[in-house]
Amino acid sequence: MNIIVDGYNLIRQSIPLRSAEKISLEAGRRALLVALDAYQQQKRHQITVVFDGWEGGTPQEERDVFKDINIIYSKLGEKADEVIKRIVAQGSDNFTVISSDRDIANYVIRRGYSAISSLDFEHRLYSLSEYDSCFDDDVDESEDTTLARQINTKKKGTAHKLSRAKRKERQALESL
Repeated sequence: MNIIVDGYNLIRQSIPLRSAEKISLEAGRRALLVALDAYQQQKRHQITVVFDGWEGGTPQEERDVFKDINIIYSKLGEKADEVIKRIVAQGSDNFTVISSDRDIANYVIRRGYSAISSLDFEHRLYSLSEYDSCFDDDVDESEDTTLARQINTKKKGTAHKLSRAKRKERQALESL
């Protein structure tokens, strides 16, 4: 799977990454790349991060690599959104785009690929790290707890089928 990340969109949606960005723009980018590297070590997906060079970029698009993560900086006057759309339009891979930007998500979905919001991906990103150790599965449950869990798992309301786009998004999220 090829994951394309709207870099600044994810940084600004994530509290830990936003905190790093407050130190400096470079610190925010570095924190994102380190988190994505840890994710990639476990999942082995190909990851490309696209950053805006809209206002402070160079005249040409720049490319870089951090460990096995491809990085693209859009050129001066070009937004990361345009670069992501161009990659998706040209590609034939199985893309999943990470962005909370509706315009990008709609574009990606119309082309038959998956789009995941930055917040949903952030939860997946951090669930694989040290945050996962906060939950202890070896806790003994009393009969009251087991009964409460059984009561709370009863289905309520009418069942409905998710839209095709939502089903595709759920499937992509599960494969991450």
